[in-house]
Amino acid sequence: MCATARWTALLIAVFAATAMAAPMATAQEAKPKTEVYKASTVNVGDIVPPRVVAPCQPGRCPFAGQTVTMLIIKEANEGALGELRAEFEAATGAKLNLVQLTHQDLFPTFMSDLTTHAGKYDASYAGAWWLGELVAGDYILSYDKYFKDPRFPSWSLDDVLPAPRSLLSYAGKKYMVANDHDGQVMYYRRDLLEDPQHRAAFRQKYGYALDVPKTWAQFRDVAEYFDGKDLNGDGEPDHGLSMHLKVGAQGMFHFMSFSAPFVIGPDSPKLYWFDPADMRPLIASPGHVRALEAFVDLVRFGPRDMRHWDLGQSWDYLLAGRAALTFTWGDLGALAQQPGSKVKGKIGAAPVPGTRGYYSLARHDWVATAQPNVVGNTTGGSWAGVISKYSKAPQATYYLLALMATREKSTVYAVRGWDGIDPGRRFHFLPPDGTGQIATYLQAGWNEVDVRDYLHAYFENFSNPLQFPYLRIPGAFSYWQALDVHLGEAVAGQLSAEAALKAAAVDFEEITLRLGRERQRSAYRQSLGL
Repeated sequence: MCATARWTALLIAVFAATAMAAPMATAQEAKPKTEVYKASTVNVGDIVPPRVVAPCQPGRCPFAGQTVTMLIIKEANEGALGELRAEFEAATGAKLNLVQLTHQDLFPTFMSDLTTHAGKYDASYAGAWWLGELVAGDYILSYDKYFKDPRFPSWSLDDVLPAPRSLLSYAGKKYMVANDHDGQVMYYRRDLLEDPQHRAAFRQKYGYALDVPKTWAQFRDVAEYFDGKDLNGDGEPDHGLSMHLKVGAQGMFHFMSFSAPFVIGPDSPKLYWFDPADMRPLIASPGHVRALEAFVDLVRFGPRDMRHWDLGQSWDYLLAGRAALTFTWGDLGALAQQPGSKVKGKIGAAPVPGTRGYYSLARHDWVATAQPNVVGNTTGGSWAGVISKYSKAPQATYYLLALMATREKSTVYAVRGWDGIDPGRRFHFLPPDGTGQIATYLQAGWNEVDVRDYLHAYFENFSNPLQFPYLRIPGAFSYWQALDVHLGEAVAGQLSAEAALKAAAVDFEEITLRLGRERQRSAYRQSLGL
């Protein structure tokens, strides 16, 4: 995630609250002007994953004398990987050296090591959008030849649901070892939507039943209805929704999830960013414009200050019981269960709403749909380990990443919350969606109704055959940065939705020309599996 010097500093930080960066800490650090709830962190080690591999016998340790050095995001006690050190070293005879960096330093440090062929670092945590850059530069190793080798801890690729599974490979080869599975869903106040008085008043005003929104039009109505009402019993007016719209603070990722059903349909499932034939930008299509108009319209139903909020401030506002709706990552579901949350036992989740039609970029026309056009997404970092081509211990490195990917470890990571690792595998989900057990979540302090809603929402999101196309090409974040800036201009009323997206399209074209049209076209087609 980079472009200008300002965005280099934000390269990794934009996902600080979405994945590997201890999400609750982000909420704690937020200091909005209004007094809001600040989530308390879960102590590292409250729930510890079981040991999976036995110590090796002296003289028979497979990687004795080797050292695995891995770049990770700075976390308390070295995060989930720190927990693995003793087990990994005892099983392999190798040493584990974890180098903790700030978010802004992670990607540049890894890329510097790769481009100089130094091989100082064997692996790094990577965001899924890095993959286009890393594969195009031939900087990382595929683990295809290790995957089913019995010398390594076993984990199942088939356990990963279809959408997040697609991010682990590139051009037919496996590069990212399954770990975190990001995506966005809608969160709503279940207690408010089920309240008889609100249901009666909503029907009288809008002419239909108050329910979980299935379309963005319904989402708008619900947000408008609850805006200005006291939603947490403190006698103060609250708001219909909470969003964060500060430029440079991830807002463009939310627009991606929001806009997907306005543009993507069964006849154009991959047409969102560029025309794969010639890399012509598609971001200013009529579908994108209508989506941005609807997005800007929603701003009226949230706090005025949210135009300057980062992600943590938006989460805190909902966790304080001061908003009826939002749409964001899985971390919020875990945060809502923490001590001090005002919405534990009251927060439902469902897939991001759809539309009653979309602009088909294949037909160049609007297509009406009988049912809501709902599009799944893997929006976010989906952080996972990748192995440097210049690693001096590639097999030991894969052993470490595979150990972390095992079912026994992943089950705990997805439940406890503090490690920022979100669910995405069949054993994370409850029957009939998956093979997980409700007791696992209840023992970790989850409310049963909340967790059932949460997990089913993510199962539906990741299982949806219609998915928002994740951008994984060189310069991906340069394109996203340009979009973010112009979205900010539209939200602030400086440009119309159409003008803002046309400006983004101009920037997209300039980035493509700078990086090389044919190079970008080839990478884009590969990333889409074309």
